[in-house]
Amino acid sequence: MREALSALTTRGRAFLAAGATALVCAVLLGYDELVRVGALLVAVPLVTAWFLGRSRYRLGLVRTVSPPQVVAGQQTRVTLDLTNDGRMPTGLLLLEDQIPYVLGTRPRFVIDRMGPRWKRTVSYVVRSEVRGKFLIGPMKVRLSDPFGMVELDRTFQTTSSLVVTPRVTPLPPIPLSGAWTGSGDNRPRAFASGSAEDVTVREYRRGDDLRRVHWRSSAHAGELMVRREEQPWQSRATLFLDNRKIAHRGTGAGSSLEHAVALAASIGVHLIQRGFSVRLVTAGGDEGARLWHQHGSLAAETGPLLESLAVVTELGRPGLDVAWLQEGGHSGLLVAVLGAVGDHDRATLTRMRHSAANAMAVALDVSAWNRGPGGSTDAVPWLGAHGWRAVPAGPKEPIPTVWQDLGLLARTGRTARQSPHSTEFVS
Repeated sequence: MREALSALTTRGRAFLAAGATALVCAVLLGYDELVRVGALLVAVPLVTAWFLGRSRYRLGLVRTVSPPQVVAGQQTRVTLDLTNDGRMPTGLLLLEDQIPYVLGTRPRFVIDRMGPRWKRTVSYVVRSEVRGKFLIGPMKVRLSDPFGMVELDRTFQTTSSLVVTPRVTPLPPIPLSGAWTGSGDNRPRAFASGSAEDVTVREYRRGDDLRRVHWRSSAHAGELMVRREEQPWQSRATLFLDNRKIAHRGTGAGSSLEHAVALAASIGVHLIQRGFSVRLVTAGGDEGARLWHQHGSLAAETGPLLESLAVVTELGRPGLDVAWLQEGGHSGLLVAVLGAVGDHDRATLTRMRHSAANAMAVALDVSAWNRGPGGSTDAVPWLGAHGWRAVPAGPKEPIPTVWQDLGLLARTGRTARQSPHSTEFVS
């Protein structure tokens, strides 16, 4: 009752004030008719507040976000299934779902009445031009009486999440070498059928399938020999993203960091499509990002990678965390998307290059976004001199062109933007 009285609307408070004034005037002036009018004006909001305060509504809500992961700029639909699980009908319901402002204005709905066991379904569309992981909910419900005297607020506790991934640009195929890793008995090779020496065999072990017995080798060795178990070799790639604040310029969707994330997303998806198992590592060495995205359906492979990139933020640290180099399985192909590289980063980059069979880098010319203090952006010549295949990238250069320049660099030693008569190359 106390909560209901505190939820009186302006109309309800006006009725109480008018009723109290009528009662006072009736006592002072001696008009008995005003007593009945004043009592009626006071009784209406009080009875309404008592009724709503004593009512026990059982409202249920199921929120569905479809799809729960979209690319920046695409729409997703949020469906709200509202049920009245109680035995009492509801009055006027005002619904407001809480969403971040980047997804649009907060949706509001009005439901006039819901009887017992009734179900209502409403939906709305949200859209975000920026990447990120956004929380949708909780839902706020405002109960109102037919006279508009009292408004009670209720809040559901359930929330849903929406992941907005960076935009992915299709990339052309380029030569990628030095990326094979594996843990099998032997790297797979074509078997000849001419002699036992052409087949990799081992001694028979209890439990081995007899269909794998190599009879010619068994006859030659005098005991049962079986073909070795070949574990498939994988082409692995580590995708490194420099997300330090000191290495980037600009703010919002037009910053160099957002361009770096878009580059990393396009490269990561392209590598997965080429059959690579891709691991994402940021400048902070995030534990949650150091996961190999294994072979499977394309959506299952790219989904976790893009979700990790969706929540990448700027780091305040000045250096690069390379603790991940101490883990197993980091050899193979290394693709780095770098911002401004300072002198203090060169020893770290040299260590990263020596840990990989093949190292490629896209160095952003961050001065093209916004000039300011920081590390040198002309890192391509130094990277090329220390074993990296590196190309520069600016805000106006298409991502496929930058990727194709890396491929041309592997074939000819120069990029498409270098003069064919130039005598100075980056590698």
